[in-house]
Amino acid sequence: MSRARPLHPAVAIALGGLVAGSLDILYAMAFWWLKAGVGPLRILQSVAAGALGRASFDGGAASATLGLVLHFAIATAMAAAYVLAARRVPLLLRRPWLCGAAYGLLLYAAMNLVVVPLSAAGAQPRDPLWVACSIVAHMLLVGVPIALFARRASTGSADQPVRVEIHGS
Repeated sequence: MSRARPLHPAVAIALGGLVAGSLDILYAMAFWWLKAGVGPLRILQSVAAGALGRASFDGGAASATLGLVLHFAIATAMAAAYVLAARRVPLLLRRPWLCGAAYGLLLYAAMNLVVVPLSAAGAQPRDPLWVACSIVAHMLLVGVPIALFARRASTGSADQPVRVEIHGS
């Protein structure tokens, strides 16, 4: 069985951000469509509300596009942070399922307890089902894919033992 070539770290970051961001936004869209009939445009506008506040919901496709761009920028930054941290903390690469899930939980807490309340969107009322499902979704759909792509950047496979060499300081 041949091993895949390791991904360049920039590729792992881009793919981690793309996959985690896609799974996360699709989860949010599916949840709110099923629960309340809320369409994708409104979900993306709610992301843009972090920058634009309530005016986002009057911005049509333009504010939805901004929300989409912001969402993927944030997901890519989350992937970059993990890939860079994993270069210094080999455990993050050895245990991508466990560490990725923990990272997803940390991301959920940071976004919902710090970032969103401090944004133009401000603190939002919380639906208990949304919160519970979102915690699990961040663990499995955001943190784990990011960790698996980080591992591919160092080993070429999520199934192989990891040996990380760090050169320089």
